[in-house]
Amino acid sequence: MTRRIAFRAAATGALATSLIGLAAQSASAASHPAAPEAPPRASVAAAHRAAAGPGTLATLARFFAHDGTLTPEQAAPHVDATTVPVYGLSPDFVRKVPGAPVARLEALATRAVASDGRTASVWTVRRGGSWKVVNIATGDDETRAAAAGSRLAAGGTVFHEPQINAWYVQQGDRIRPLDAEARKAVGPGGVTVAAYRERVAKAYGDKLPGSAYDRRGEAGGYGGPAAERPAAPGARPVTTADGGVPVAAASAVAGAAALVALGLTGTTAVRRLRRR
Repeated sequence: MTRRIAFRAAATGALATSLIGLAAQSASAASHPAAPEAPPRASVAAAHRAAAGPGTLATLARFFAHDGTLTPEQAAPHVDATTVPVYGLSPDFVRKVPGAPVARLEALATRAVASDGRTASVWTVRRGGSWKVVNIATGDDETRAAAAGSRLAAGGTVFHEPQINAWYVQQGDRIRPLDAEARKAVGPGGVTVAAYRERVAKAYGDKLPGSAYDRRGEAGGYGGPAAERPAAPGARPVTTADGGVPVAAASAVAGAAALVALGLTGTTAVRRLRRR
């Protein structure tokens, strides 16, 4: 496993607001949670335009050049035609809220490729009436997982459990693993939705916001505004595609996306930014 590097928005509060606004929550009282609502086609198209914009491509060029292997000009990145929804484990599901879906929409992801074949995933969220790039991470986990889930369970919902960097696909009352981390968690054959709920409730239920864990201040520096948090070790500031929110590159970035995705705090919620 190699470390996954990310350029991640420092204004976590703003990112959290955006992701919450994207979340597709279900109030159904069905026997198993309903699948989260898919994003409208127009939103997917708008997100792709943001990911493919000239400002984003310039940021991608610097991203691929950060290690000195290429210059930004040599990187010459381009983005694929497909943008996929990124679903993450829902905090309401962890809380066992009746009818809550297993996962909620976090962002839309587009695969980017450099001239030397390296890949990155560009995350966009809706903010202030338009779609903005908020995260660029090495590798193409999101699009690969979406493709794998479609092959394994056509029509199912592919989602991420960021605390252990595991990918699954839910189809009806069954949750099946898509990678090694997920197979460790639920076995090669997967589990029922009810069994998965019990597992994540046990793992994360006492670490949600407002919990004793949270009140003890074990948020690892990620509970407050970005300006109040220390920079991640090894981080170096750059600029986002739109020149607005500052972002940083680090070899081991504590996962703001993971924290927001589940609403968790502390080291248990740190996303392992790794690639196979």
